[in-house]
Amino acid sequence: MEATRILRDEHRVIERVLASLESAAGRLNAGKPLSPGVFIMAADFIKGFADGCHHKKEEGVLFPAMQAAGVPSEGGPISVMLAEHEQGRRLTAGMRAAADRLASGDASASEAVVKNALQYVALLRGHIAKEDTVLFPMADRVIEGPARAEVSAAFDHVEHEETGEGVHERFLALAATIESEVAQEAGT
Repeated sequence: MEATRILRDEHRVIERVLASLESAAGRLNAGKPLSPGVFIMAADFIKGFADGCHHKKEEGVLFPAMQAAGVPSEGGPISVMLAEHEQGRRLTAGMRAAADRLASGDASASEAVVKNALQYVALLRGHIAKEDTVLFPMADRVIEGPARAEVSAAFDHVEHEETGEGVHERFLALAATIESEVAQEAGT
């Protein structure tokens, strides 16, 4: 199904940022110099792309379509994914707040930045694996006929109408910037 292919493609972009975030957290944890701006950019990417674009498609379109096709919203994979989305939001907010404190000169915030970043990376890697191997194949099986076209049209609406033209591209560029910043800082 086109919709799950789009979500899988977005997962690959998110994984690039996760790898950079993990590397940055490792450097900071080892006491190596690193700009707190990397974590602030990562939080912006997570909030805007992972949550604002990607999760918006899942929560607003895919999950309701799966529910309409008979997948229960409670006690199954949808409720697990929603709980993990909320957990990710809390970890991102914690990382951002700590990174802002670190950027303001509070060196003690370093530990909180690392903790929240690494917990987020671990959460999302497991979350993505569950979606790619369990949830999306399930959606491909249960969403049939005209509902598939409706999901694709709704994804297009989210992408171009709700999040805005060019937003997706802006976040792809931000992912590349994060990768570049972390690689550059690792080379110093």
